[in-house]
Amino acid sequence: MRAVNDLKAYYPLPLLLQIAGLARSTFYDHRRRLDGEDARADLKKAIKDAFYAAKSAYGHRRILAVLLRQGWRVSKKTVLKLMGQLGLRCPVRRRKRYNAFRGDVGQAADNILNRQFKAESPHAKWVTDVTEFTVGSTKVYVSPVLDLHDNRIISATAGLSPSVKMVTEALRAAIATLSPTEKPIVHSDQGFQYRHTLWRDTLHRAGLTQSMSRKGTCLLTG
Repeated sequence: MRAVNDLKAYYPLPLLLQIAGLARSTFYDHRRRLDGEDARADLKKAIKDAFYAAKSAYGHRRILAVLLRQGWRVSKKTVLKLMGQLGLRCPVRRRKRYNAFRGDVGQAADNILNRQFKAESPHAKWVTDVTEFTVGSTKVYVSPVLDLHDNRIISATAGLSPSVKMVTEALRAAIATLSPTEKPIVHSDQGFQYRHTLWRDTLHRAGLTQSMSRKGTCLLTG
């Protein structure tokens, strides 16, 4: 098929098709596939070049932005698919636990949990914090609420900012799983989010008890 395509510049196409025993429709179908493969080859190279130029730190959205600036007409779905085929994945690495302490802003709660990190029953003791991840060159913050009875994550939210709203949404989602008689202690560090009136009022309205680790200690040791 490639030979017919290469020789058609020098010989009549009907003659070449007759010699090769090919129908015209078959030839053109194959040619369209070849053209598509060639276009994808160029696109794959452009994707690889952009990925490695960014030191493997770009995900498909940023690679797409680079391609569009270069004049490519391509969709996010196609870039994601081709990056998968090429095995191009930006690393996701976990960093140290996010330190949300901003000084003595707001009111700190007593350390009611007092290092008693075992719970005899579900929904008796919850702990929560904010963890920072780096995905490519983007920081992502995750706020889980964990039950100390079985270390099960009750709820979690994620965002590009460690905001009071983000952590409170995780708390509200966890509260929604409780029965009317379940009133866990909710333990955290002394981060600004947990001193905020929105967080404290949400706990109060649900009848839950707030607990905080001592200043300068890790959540699960303080």
